[in-house]
Amino acid sequence: MRCRYLQGMQISAQERAATRPSRFAIGTRTWSVVRLVGALAILAAVTHQLIVTVGNALAATTPYGSHIPTVVANFLSFFTIESNISAAIVLIVAAIWGLRVAGGPSEADPVEPRALAILLACVSTYMIVTGIVYNLLLRGIELPQGSTVVWANEMMHVVGPVLLLADVLLAPRRRCLGWGVLGIVAAFPIVWAVYTLIRANLVISPRTGETGWYPYPFLDPTHVPGGYLGVSGYIVGIAVAILTVGAGVIWLSRRRGR
Repeated sequence: MRCRYLQGMQISAQERAATRPSRFAIGTRTWSVVRLVGALAILAAVTHQLIVTVGNALAATTPYGSHIPTVVANFLSFFTIESNISAAIVLIVAAIWGLRVAGGPSEADPVEPRALAILLACVSTYMIVTGIVYNLLLRGIELPQGSTVVWANEMMHVVGPVLLLADVLLAPRRRCLGWGVLGIVAAFPIVWAVYTLIRANLVISPRTGETGWYPYPFLDPTHVPGGYLGVSGYIVGIAVAILTVGAGVIWLSRRRGR
């Protein structure tokens, strides 16, 4: 399905304003506040978990367990953490943009900038996949980031992903994206997977003192049946999930956007 403005449905700004002036503006302002509050809650969750993780490291009695630079680097190497931080930043930018245009003349009726639309598509995909993977594969498993903060864990793995899904479905002023954006969406997870597998054998685990630190058990060839072949299977499965969710996000932008 092509974007609506490519289907001969483009209308003037005055006509758009005449059909939906106040509701559109109120929706933009309201959703911008939702985005801002959600972003701040996500950042609070990440910060609380980081404080607890660093606190555990400071209380550790071994040199490898108390090495703060490694502990912090490991914390920031979780796909969940990177996705949540990125999502919060993009949501804040989107909220600021939305509040600015909502306060402007209704006849302007702009859609979100292309760069912002692409960033929203990326972080929405990553957060939705984070929620799916965690709740299907990792719930109930203690991850190597120190003691889990329950509310922060739920915020990053459930509430945050649901918020980004709602953003895809409900946010006003969405831009129609081309299918080529799917390649941009897939770029970061590929880089992250390569980085993680290379870095793993260069890092000493703060828990064991041995070389080989993996943020998630399904990436550790010493624990996955089949070794690296088994790990490859998980990576392919997650890649399919990212491409599928990313395609869905883009498809919705083409249905809803202009």
